[in-house]
Amino acid sequence: MKRMLSFIITVVVLTGVMVFTTPGLLDRVRLGLDLKGGFEILYHAEPMDTGGTLTRASLQKTAESLEKRANALGTSEPEVTTEGTDRIRLKIAGVTDEAEVRKKMKEPAVLTFRSAKEGDAAGVFSKIELVGSDFVEGAAEVQRDQLNRPEISISIKDKKKFAEITERLLGKELAIYLDENLLSAPPTVRAVLTDGKASISGGYTLDEAREIADTINLGALPLKLTEKYSQSVGATLGKQSLDETVRAGIIGSVIILLFMLLMYRLPGVLASFALILHTWLLILVFVLADFTLTLPGIAAFILGIGMAVDANIITNERIREEMRSGKGIMSSVKAGNKTSFRTVMDANVTTIIVAAVMFAFGTGAVKGFALILIVEIVLSIVTNLYFAHWLLTVLVKAGALNKPKQFGVKESDISAL
Repeated sequence: MKRMLSFIITVVVLTGVMVFTTPGLLDRVRLGLDLKGGFEILYHAEPMDTGGTLTRASLQKTAESLEKRANALGTSEPEVTTEGTDRIRLKIAGVTDEAEVRKKMKEPAVLTFRSAKEGDAAGVFSKIELVGSDFVEGAAEVQRDQLNRPEISISIKDKKKFAEITERLLGKELAIYLDENLLSAPPTVRAVLTDGKASISGGYTLDEAREIADTINLGALPLKLTEKYSQSVGATLGKQSLDETVRAGIIGSVIILLFMLLMYRLPGVLASFALILHTWLLILVFVLADFTLTLPGIAAFILGIGMAVDANIITNERIREEMRSGKGIMSSVKAGNKTSFRTVMDANVTTIIVAAVMFAFGTGAVKGFALILIVEIVLSIVTNLYFAHWLLTVLVKAGALNKPKQFGVKESDISAL
């Protein structure tokens, strides 16, 4: 009686939790751009100065600055990753204006402060004095001078470098460039600045001053970026992919549950319940770990469910084989669980090793596929081995499963053997 009560309480409580929490969890799952729609760009990075060195640190810094720039666009959860030694991939879901994304992403990559070299024509500034990464992050802001005119206050990381520049350019112009375009009328250096702080004024309007300050703040990119590849997924196409995937998943799940029920009777129902719990736990992990669900992720999701079904089929077939050999119900369940556990664990461990290699050496979608597959397998071990075995054992000990036909085994099969 106690065993049956514990079984009922466990099933009822878990069912209630899954029913009441699933809608909220599904709403909180973060969708990738291939499901939600969005824009993806692959950049090739190179040093701004000819002959410069491209380091891992500068590549990572550039990726971080790109992410900050993407956040400033007000997009949802931009994903920026480095690939190899000279590539950065940017993914932004929910993008509606691709031209604006390209413009904003590229702008800070070549923010420079320049002076005129000897021999430069009037209005030409060819010597790079400062780049975006020389400025203190977020330090540029718009202030008012004594005549209430807008000016930009900035802070430089290297005070000695800035002091040398302002001393050398005293009374000369220091132009601000975005790409190869002069951003505004060049301000004039009016004093030697030794504290790393300065004010830029040039008759700007308030909007112009704010734009320059924002550009400096979001321009700390030490590398020049060249777009090598891009793709766009419309919101309608993304929704269509998601809807079709969900529909296919529901149809496949119903077929699997019917198959388990018809083939294995009540043990098949228990296996189906474990599969449902497995799926709910995976959704919970997606939300808690803030994973992004993409089409490759869904592929790993479905593959994991398939492996979980295999685990249940192997277990039930082993139990039926033990019954056909003439063993009792409890002995068959114990022997079947033990034998199937070894087989399933060997297969799962092998798959985890392969997925770990894919995660270590893969990039982008390959990493996502491998990570979700590993999570799937771990959850499958918990739910479809330990938990499903426990449910079956409890029912057998409680006397609810005491006949071979409840496992789909005919009496004639037992007699024949």
